[in-house]
Amino acid sequence: MFRRREPVPFAFTAEADTFRSNVAPPPRKRSSAGQIAGRCLFGLTLAAGIAGSLILGMPALSQDPSPAQTQHSVASDDR
Repeated sequence: MFRRREPVPFAFTAEADTFRSNVAPPPRKRSSAGQIAGRCLFGLTLAAGIAGSLILGMPALSQDPSPAQTQHSVASDDR
C-alpha cells in the first residue's frame, strides 16, 4: 500500500492495516463436569440412533434373489 502525504483527519483509519491490538480476549469459561457428560451422552445417543437405524433398515433394503414362498390369490386358482 502507498502512504498518503497529505494529512488525513483520522490518521488511524489510514493506517488500519498495520494496527494491532494489545488487548487479549477474555479467557473461555471452562465447562463443568455435567456439561461435558451431557455432551458425551448426546453424542453417544446420536451415534446409537444412526447405527440402530442402519441395523434395522438393512433388511428392508436388501434384495432377496428367491422369495421364500410365493403368494397366490384365491381368485386365480383353477377349480
